[in-house]
Amino acid sequence: MTDPLAASERSPANKPGPPEVTVPNLWVPIGALLLAMLLAALDQTIVSTALPTIVSDLGGLEHLSWVVTAYLLASTAATPLWGKLGDMYGRKRFFQASIVIFLLGSVLCGIAQNMGELIAFRALQGLGGGGLMVLSQAIVGDLVPPRDRGKYQGLFGAVFGVTSVLGPLLGGLFVDNLSWRWVFYINLPVGVVALVVIAAVLHGLEVKREHRIDYLGTALIAAVATCLVLMTSLGGTTWAWSSWQIVGLGVLGLVLLVAFVQVERTAVEPVLPLRLFRSRTFSLVAVISFVVGFAMFGALTYLPTFLQVVQHVSPTLSGIHMLPMVLGMLATSIGSGQIVARTGHYRVFPIAGTAVTTVGLLLLSRLDENSSTTEMSFYFLVFGLGLGLVMQVLVLIVQNSVGYQDLGVATAGATFFRSIGASFGVSIFGTIFASGLRDRLAHVLTGVPLPPGFRPDAITSDPRLITRLPAAVQASVHHAYAESITRVFLYAVPVAAAAFVLSLFLQEQKLRSTVTAPDLSESIGLNPVERSSLDEIARALSVLSTREARRDLFRRITATAGLDLRPASSWLLLQMHHHGYAEPAELAERRIIPISVVEDAVREVEGRGLAARSGGLSLRLTEPGEEVALKLVAARRSQLAELLGDWDEKQYADLADLLTRLSSTLCADPRDRPDPIGPQPPYRGEGRSF
Repeated sequence: MTDPLAASERSPANKPGPPEVTVPNLWVPIGALLLAMLLAALDQTIVSTALPTIVSDLGGLEHLSWVVTAYLLASTAATPLWGKLGDMYGRKRFFQASIVIFLLGSVLCGIAQNMGELIAFRALQGLGGGGLMVLSQAIVGDLVPPRDRGKYQGLFGAVFGVTSVLGPLLGGLFVDNLSWRWVFYINLPVGVVALVVIAAVLHGLEVKREHRIDYLGTALIAAVATCLVLMTSLGGTTWAWSSWQIVGLGVLGLVLLVAFVQVERTAVEPVLPLRLFRSRTFSLVAVISFVVGFAMFGALTYLPTFLQVVQHVSPTLSGIHMLPMVLGMLATSIGSGQIVARTGHYRVFPIAGTAVTTVGLLLLSRLDENSSTTEMSFYFLVFGLGLGLVMQVLVLIVQNSVGYQDLGVATAGATFFRSIGASFGVSIFGTIFASGLRDRLAHVLTGVPLPPGFRPDAITSDPRLITRLPAAVQASVHHAYAESITRVFLYAVPVAAAAFVLSLFLQEQKLRSTVTAPDLSESIGLNPVERSSLDEIARALSVLSTREARRDLFRRITATAGLDLRPASSWLLLQMHHHGYAEPAELAERRIIPISVVEDAVREVEGRGLAARSGGLSLRLTEPGEEVALKLVAARRSQLAELLGDWDEKQYADLADLLTRLSSTLCADPRDRPDPIGPQPPYRGEGRSF
């Protein structure tokens, strides 16, 4: 095992590194990154309430689902590439490129003249969105010290929750007061600000890594998903299920899937390692994640159409009507994560979540044109509660079931299957809806006297034309719309029920401390954020360090190191070890700890010969002081090692090095801001904290 004291002397913490970011400067790039993340997350939901209006303007109801699917498929396929290219060649340039691609796609979406153009431009927008998602979170790791990373990552997780609520509302507001095209144009000013700020303030703060990018595997899995989604969305609508086009898409998808399996067996860094599927837990979670994405985005896509066409609700009010579902999802997603972190038990949540989701879909299938607002809100709430119960925990289960070497790809894999499930859900729901609506409208309008020049199929291109029909016919058409949409939810019930049965086979294992708090962006977002195993461990340990009782930290590491020192003295020694010096007057002025505690600590370290004055004011470690500081760092390192559970640092040099680096940085207070934990009570004797 690596000697922690010797390793600490060699660690990067003691070598020159990037310049520290000051408080005023830090919030500027963080704000720009949050804006970029906001754009990518918002575009997953803001379009939903505008879809009925888009169809009325551009036509092509049978292809409505592809406005959402094209974005999801492109962003899902591009995410791992953006992450690894950023690692290899520098994240700043690729982050800027992803913003430019996203904004270009947004402009083109806004000026699209038909549904085909809009779908193609949405795919381009998705390519950029995948980069925004993964690189913004990776850059946080370059900017923020480990001890503060949990706080900032929490902000990024909160963005997903906020956009889940804001997306439907903003989409409705733009449609009602401006145009559906502003759903895309709004990205421009926000994106330009983010682009300018990143160009101006983000300088040389990134660490490059070598990768072997699995280009072929990425292209093949994207092609497989595209073939199968095309088959399910075009079959029974554009072409018959028995047509050569649909059969050909199915055969091509299977051939590409076989090729993908062969490529992944030999790839150095496969985009989806096949060994993961040897784990029963991962395989079960993959299927359950697929169903969650299937149900969630299928509902989000077609509920606005139900509300606006069947219930005669404005786009803005349709977003408000969907709030119970989104708020229910957020409440149980966050709540389940907190309960798991406190109790260590998680198996009940995927079981309960899939069960409640199944009930929610069954309730949604009972909606019709006569449903009251109270009834709809209750059904939406139940559905959201079910999704939230299962979403947060799936990432945690996967992280807890795999070895250290597969931690990063398994985490991305869980969200990857949810993204693919979302794509399939939207396309399959779209096929069921479009084919059912066409048949029902044909039945309803047969033999009915229609206005001169009125074509029955025109209703599917522009639902607003329903108002030109006689009142009695309008009621029948609205019923046809209601039945076509709610039948979609009924067909999804057995799929969700299958996920419930599969969740019963999940086995609960003792939780590692490092996986009790998954990032909200992993549980609520749909893009598979690509992070290495080392990134995952660093993030988790950083989060845990911010939750620790800081008042006990230095007492505990002092005791672990076997030293007879005040905790405040240990803290002061670690400041000098990390920063090279300490100025007592400055520490007192910044109110890190009370002046009396600083004075007691200074007297003790000087009196024992552990530190000496340099240049009149600054304290610097003496040789004995450096030895004591290294003991404290090693004590902190041993505490962090205990959190790893069964991930043995002896097997992985990079894991051992990470512990060594974090043990120093997590004990030190940055120079550029007051201490985040606030002033501490004075030390009043042996065994108490400072």
